[in-house]
Amino acid sequence: MGSELTLLLPAGMAGSSTVAASSANLGPGFDSLGLALALYDEIVVETTSGETTVTVEGEGQGQVPTGGDNLVAVAIRRGLQAAGVQAHGLKVHCRNMIPHSRGLGSSAAAVVGGLAAANALVAQTDLAPLTPQQLIQLSGEFEGHPDNASASVLGGAVVSWTQTDASRAGMDVDALSYFAAPLRLHPDIRLFPGIPEVRSSTAETRVLLPAQVSHEAARFNVSRAALLVLALTERPDLLMAATEDQLHQPQRGPAMPDSARYLQLLRRNGVAAVLSGAGPSVLALTDGADLPDEARGFAAQHGFATAEIGVGQPVRWSADVTVGAQEKRS
Repeated sequence: MGSELTLLLPAGMAGSSTVAASSANLGPGFDSLGLALALYDEIVVETTSGETTVTVEGEGQGQVPTGGDNLVAVAIRRGLQAAGVQAHGLKVHCRNMIPHSRGLGSSAAAVVGGLAAANALVAQTDLAPLTPQQLIQLSGEFEGHPDNASASVLGGAVVSWTQTDASRAGMDVDALSYFAAPLRLHPDIRLFPGIPEVRSSTAETRVLLPAQVSHEAARFNVSRAALLVLALTERPDLLMAATEDQLHQPQRGPAMPDSARYLQLLRRNGVAAVLSGAGPSVLALTDGADLPDEARGFAAQHGFATAEIGVGQPVRWSADVTVGAQEKRS
């Protein structure tokens, strides 16, 4: 995906975006199901005639690159390219609330937020901003799977999938097309992420997964993933059975023992709980109930923040960062 570069943006154009965290997999929906969480990163970008620079406050401050190789800056440039424009340099400021390396989609949010910030600049030209499907495609190409990114694009709960683009098959990974559709989350469902102080990475935990699984395990997860769509949308009373998994959580558990113990404790107490993405965060989903006292006690003792959180909204972008003009949603 991409367009011929036809327009050089002048220095001094500004825009912003706001993007939600996400929880992927949700138990059995490996690389397919996702849910946006109301924890947001904000990005402000200005075109310049100099080099690209990035400043960060909040999560990632002092830890992520501050030049053109910063993931947000790379995503902004990719979004501009796809829309048919370019900028000589960028001044990017990130206000980050999404914890890094906790299984809450921080890298996907950086990409989606960067692409949306590009939209805020493109909207000030005569060219068309990127559509939601284009945002899903481009962010999926960054991530290699669209579950986190599509939740950040669309907000709420999503089911995502990939298809091989026949016109590009056999060329490279970009031959994959990425898609997602929203699910209408049942209003009774409450979300309690357990966010630990320790970090993990998807790359480190994905290597723990076997290259092959049994027919029985695959069949089990297919049934639970199908049931989870029903539980999320119409039957939250089925969440316990629907969040069972045999493909990745048991394998990742030994690498994050406190998270595995917290997950097991929640489920023993009748609370549907899953690893959030690759962990180490744990997401509890209830049918209107609060967390049990035993779970809150364990969380406090082992450094898990467990405040209830709302459902994340779709990514938003604004072409006016100075007077708070009405936001334009992708």
